Amino acid sequence: MARRGLVYVLLSVAAFLSIFPFFWMMVGATNTSAEIIKGKAWFGGALLTNAATFFAQVDAPRIFWNSGFIAVVATALTLAISSLAGYGFEMFRSKIRERIFGLLLLLLSIPFAAMMVPLFVMFSQAKLVNTFASVILPTVASIFIIFYFRQATKAFPSELRDAAKIDGLKEWQIFLFVYLPVMRSTYAAATIIVFMTNWNNYLWPLIVLQTAENKTITLILSALTSAYTPDYGMILFGTVLATLPTLVIFFLLQRRFVEGMLGAVK
Repeated sequence: MARRGLVYVLLSVAAFLSIFPFFWMMVGATNTSAEIIKGKAWFGGALLTNAATFFAQVDAPRIFWNSGFIAVVATALTLAISSLAGYGFEMFRSKIRERIFGLLLLLLSIPFAAMMVPLFVMFSQAKLVNTFASVILPTVASIFIIFYFRQATKAFPSELRDAAKIDGLKEWQIFLFVYLPVMRSTYAAATIIVFMTNWNNYLWPLIVLQTAENKTITLILSALTSAYTPDYGMILFGTVLATLPTLVIFFLLQRRFVEGMLGAVK
């Protein structure tokens, strides 16, 4: 009984530490900058003022379109390419398959900071700097997502693939009409992970997106915080808006997300 009580206490503390930043963010969006600095921890009456200030200083439709376009296109391309790679690594056997896959996993140990200069030079020579393509292309072949799909594909019933081959389906038809429906939970979990990664991407867009009309919401919020006297209420209002798309995606796919992370195949 004491052990169960201790578990509940620890879980309650963990839940509080996880939820409090979101609570503070929503509370701060309704308070003035002075009230936030004083540590006011309850809702205030400055929500409309913060909203008006934010929309006056920021071209919100433009930056949300930029972020949404990059996140959606990058997510779609990453899921398509990485799932095909994961499927291929698991389904097609060869002598050098494991060596290639091991090399990919080894590349995960290279920090992105070590690749930024070569990437920038490459995109600069291709005249793609300050375009959405320069942000999207480096993300579409995600080694982690390839690994994730390969591990999930291990649970894919081989009998289904064999039966589809007997029925005369080609490999691309098996992938589209058999594999995709069965692995929908895996795709849902990967969608959440990849979308959140691309939506919150900061460092690489900061380097390659060099004009204001191409900036994303993360870059704009960072710029607002670097002001000499930042308006914290307005910034937190913008942060709440920036958080909403990821929350919507998560709540829409949360059931599938849990199934996908547990490796559920139906």
